[in-house]
Amino acid sequence: MEVIPAIDLLEGKCVRLYQGDYSQSQVFDENPVAVAQQWVDQGATRLHVVDLDGAKAGKPANLEAIAAIVQAVSVPIQVGGGLRDRTSVAQLLNLGVGRVILGTIAVKQPQLVADLCGEFQGKIVVGIDARNGKVATDGWLETSSVAATDLAHQMAQLGAAAIIYTDIHRDGTLSGPNIQALRELAESIAIPVIASGGVSSLTDLLSLLSLEPIGVNGVIVGRALYTGDVSLKEAIQAVGSGRLQDIPPDFGDSAFA
Repeated sequence: MEVIPAIDLLEGKCVRLYQGDYSQSQVFDENPVAVAQQWVDQGATRLHVVDLDGAKAGKPANLEAIAAIVQAVSVPIQVGGGLRDRTSVAQLLNLGVGRVILGTIAVKQPQLVADLCGEFQGKIVVGIDARNGKVATDGWLETSSVAATDLAHQMAQLGAAAIIYTDIHRDGTLSGPNIQALRELAESIAIPVIASGGVSSLTDLLSLLSLEPIGVNGVIVGRALYTGDVSLKEAIQAVGSGRLQDIPPDFGDSAFA
C-alpha cells in the first residue's frame, strides 16, 4: 500500500484544515517546497497536493508553489483543488504534475470528466469527498444529493485512473479512517481506491491493509504526519511492503496499473 503525504496549500503556506473548515486552519510550515523535500527524503513515492485557495475560487491559485514542488522533487505529484475546466487541467499537467484530481466537475459536468479521461489517459483521478455518504462539492462548501458509491461507479466507467475517497467528518480529526465506507466503495468498482481522512496512527494504517485485496492500495496521510503521531518511515515500513528498497527513482503510476 502506498503511503502518500498530503501538502495542503493556503496562501502559499502548508496548512491543515479541521473537517475541511477554512476557518479552522493551522499553518505547519511557510515553505511547502521544504516540506515536500522532507517527505521524499523520508521515503515518499508520491505527494498529494491540494490547492485550498483554488478549491474555493474554482481555478488554480497556488501555481507558483506547485511548480516549485514539482521542480524540487523526483517523485510524482498529484494535485487537486479548483480544477473545473480543461485549461486548468492542462495547465497543471504542463507544469509536470503527474496526475490531477477532479472533484466538483465529477458531479456537475461528468461529460467533461469523460473527455479529459480520454485526452489525458491515466492522468485523471477523481476525488470523492463525502459527508454522511453524500458527495460534497465546491471546496466542501456544498453537499449534493449524489451517493458516493454511485459517483465512483460512474467515474470508473468514464475512465478515471483511480478514486480518492475522503470522509469529511474524519478529515483532519485523527479519528481513524471510515473502513466500512471504503469497503463499500472499493467493492463497487474495479479501479484503485486511495483512502484519505482520519489516519491517526500505525494501527489505522494496518487496519486499511485488510482492504488492499479489494482495491484500496493507497492512503493519504496529512495531520498525523505533521503532528508526529505517525512517522512516515515507520508507516512505509509497516504497510508499504518494503517499497523503500523496491521503488526505482523513476517510479510513475505503475502501482495503480
